[in-house]
Amino acid sequence: MQLKNLVAALAMATALVSCNQDDNNQVSTTEKGNLNVEFDNVFNGADLILNTQVNTTSLNENLKVGLVKYIVSNIVLTKADGTTFTYPTADGYFIVNESDAASRVLQLQDIPAGDYTSIQFGIGVDQEHFNLGAGGQGDFLAHAQNEDMLWSWSAGYKFVAFEGTFTSATVASDTSFMVHTGQTGTAYNYKVITLAMPDNALVRSTITPQIHIMADVSKLIDGTNKISLTNNNMGGMGTMIMGGTNLELITSNLTNMFSVHHVHND
Repeated sequence: MQLKNLVAALAMATALVSCNQDDNNQVSTTEKGNLNVEFDNVFNGADLILNTQVNTTSLNENLKVGLVKYIVSNIVLTKADGTTFTYPTADGYFIVNESDAASRVLQLQDIPAGDYTSIQFGIGVDQEHFNLGAGGQGDFLAHAQNEDMLWSWSAGYKFVAFEGTFTSATVASDTSFMVHTGQTGTAYNYKVITLAMPDNALVRSTITPQIHIMADVSKLIDGTNKISLTNNNMGGMGTMIMGGTNLELITSNLTNMFSVHHVHND
């Protein structure tokens, strides 16, 4: 008789634990929270140190990276149930600057509570938003100008700015390079990135997750498409890649530049 009572008590305790877990996983349809998205720039998997670290590509070019900036826009979060949340465009354009630690963590507010499994974002400013004209850019236009991420209004935004110096077997002294992506001719070169997360980001009013994204800047010129800085060297002017086929190849390389390393649910 005592054994039966013990079994019944254990079954009831298990049921209560299960109910409590279910309650913890349930969120109100009106509940909101915040979410941080961190961009951690690396070069071929190693921490990126500007101006001093020598980074070698598969083409045996040795780079000292001096500047890394890129525009992140149009963030879309997908929940475990397949529903999505698009971050408001009025506040949804950011510039990630390796030299500015604060800029590398995007602080998103008023996110509907839920368990998020993937994140999507654009690199650059989408053409629809650009077509709103200078007056339709809000505060972001001035921000881009201050960050030198705008060639001119007619030429458009710089989506990615990657600069520094390099040497190679045939380029003995430090030679400058500048890689800028953006609209060129008929090619707009805006890229959408979609990343699955290894663990769900649990947005709650009491939990602010942080999605840690690794951005391997080596992939810009040393990804699926290999871009030789040496072959594009213009002598005293250094290497400047800001248009043409190379820019389209670099834009394609962005697909493999980003990955979610982990998610903090603290």
